[in-house]
This record gives sequence, C-alpha cells and structure tokens, in this order.
Amino acid sequence: MRKGLWLVAVVILLAVPAASSAEAAHVGYPSSIASAGDSITRAFNTCSFPFIDCPRNSWSTGSSSAVNSHYLRILAANPAISGHSFNDAKTGAKMVDLSSQVAAVVAQHVEYVTVLMGANDVCTSSVATMTAPTTLAAQLRGSLQTLSGGLPNARIFVASIPNVYRLWQILHTNIFAILTWDIAHICQSLLANPTSTAPADVARRRQVYDRTVADNGAIANVCAQFVHCRFDAGAAFDVQFTTTDVSTRDYFHPSVSGQAKAAAATWAATFDFSDGVPPASSARTTPDPNGGSDVALSATDNAGVAGIEYEFGSASYQRYAGTIDVPAGVTLTYRAVDVNGNTEATQTLTG
Repeated sequence: MRKGLWLVAVVILLAVPAASSAEAAHVGYPSSIASAGDSITRAFNTCSFPFIDCPRNSWSTGSSSAVNSHYLRILAANPAISGHSFNDAKTGAKMVDLSSQVAAVVAQHVEYVTVLMGANDVCTSSVATMTAPTTLAAQLRGSLQTLSGGLPNARIFVASIPNVYRLWQILHTNIFAILTWDIAHICQSLLANPTSTAPADVARRRQVYDRTVADNGAIANVCAQFVHCRFDAGAAFDVQFTTTDVSTRDYFHPSVSGQAKAAAATWAATFDFSDGVPPASSARTTPDPNGGSDVALSATDNAGVAGIEYEFGSASYQRYAGTIDVPAGVTLTYRAVDVNGNTEATQTLTG
C-alpha cells in the first residue's frame, strides 16, 4: 500500500467512534448534597441575630457541630463531600415553589438531595387556604420528575411534614407564645384563638392535624413512584419536640436543639450509605413473533431491591413494571437500584 493511502486508512479507522461502555455502579456515601425546602431547612431564627436565615444550623446541609446535620455525618465517613453542600431552600416556600428549587439543585450536579416541604401548605391564614393533598401531590410529582430526569444517579430523600399540631399542644398556655402568634399572625389555620375550647376551634385544629396526615400520605405515595426516592416513613412528623426545641423568638421554628432532633430523626430514616454492595439484575429474553425480543427483568440485593429502570438510546430512564418489547436492532439499557440508592453498572442488550 502506498504511504498516502495507508495514512488515509489510519485516519478513517481512528475516526470510527468506540463502542460506548457501561456506566459504572454507584454505591456508598455521596460526595455532594443539596437541600430543598422552606424556613425549617434554612434554620430560620437560630442565629444570634434574630429573624434571619441561619443555614449553618440546618438539619440537612448545616456545618454546625451542635446540630450534626446529614452533611456532617456524611463528611465524617467521606471527606470528599467537604465544601460540596448547597442549601437551596427558601423561607416561606410552599410545595408549589419546589420546582424552582430543584432546577437549582440539578444545576449543582449533586449526588444526594433532601426535600422537606409542606409545612407552609398547612400553616396558612385559615383552613380554607390550606393546599389540597391532590394539588400538593401533583406539585411534588412534577418536581421529582425534574430531579430524576436531571440527576438520574442522585438519591432523593423526602421528609414528612412535621406535626405542627404539637406546637399548639405544648405552647398554647404560654402567654408569650400566644401574644407572638397573634401579633405576627403565625399559622392562623392552627394557632388562632389558641386557648379557646369552643367546638369550632377544636374542630379547626383537628382539620389542620388531619390535613398534615393526609399530605404526608400523598407525599409518601408520590415518592414511591420514583425508584431513587426514599420517604422517611413519618420520622419528621413523629419527632416529639419539646418547648426547648422551639424558638422563643417566634414560638414556631425549631431552635438549634430542634434542628439537632430533626437531623437525628431523619438521618435514621434516610439511605444507609454504609451499604457498598450494588444490586444485580438479569434479563430473560424470548423472541417476539413480530420481530425483536420480549425482555423480562429481575434483580436481587443484600438489603433489598427498590426497583429496576431502563431506557432506549438517550431517553430518560423509566421504571420497569413488566415485560419490555425491544424492537429488532434497538438497544435496551437497564440497571437495578437497591433500597439504599445504590445502582449497579448498566447492562445492555439488543432486540
């Protein structure tokens, strides 16, 4: 072969793209974290200067040793997360505002996301203005779709709405709390007329409690639809906070000790990051009479399988729910996800 033709052949060979390799497994502790939520996650009113956000005391992403946030607990096991902590929550936010926060989270390319949202959907000016559970669910679903599509490998931890009714239980005889709630018009759906035993007021408070329970049920159901999402099973709602766990500035937000309780309770309910074993999936194929293959997927894991997801080409992952029709010549990519958010290396097959 002449030298010129040989060089052309080499160039042509080098220009042929290499076959795409499988995406590696994702296991163990994350190396970045972001939080979405409201004033609770912003640790409002916990700094020495009053009535400001104090994110260093956040239960999720804070740096205060007095709180021992999720971020600090991960940092103790994985130093790589140092400096990769983002608090995207907004004081006053409702579930409808979550979508803008998750857009920021996606842009930060994090591996672990916490969501605590909904307290402002029940703590409103009246029971008539509380967010309906169906509306809350639709808003959360849209945000989780954005998160899952934008961060397909991220673990998503969704906390329950805290039991705001307990605020009334432990503080409704405190004259300073009563005056503060009234003057600042705090959570009037629940905290209006706090000393009243009139049937209408008792029923109104019960409506707020029941709505919180219903909203948490809706949040749990939505989270269960996403293979990388883990609900806290009511851990935040079940926190038995005391008067010392509530700010004496507004008698509504968690104090530093309240943030520490929230951190401990939700940490116990989130993913077990010490699990370093990925799940394993397998495929069973049968020829389709119309061409291609019918593919059935299954998976096993030491801690339990959360689900299997698959995609065609560069499309977003879908949750596996039954036999997949893979057309002839089309490549299916799939992987299993375990209950701790670990994912196996992707596998492929062609119909």
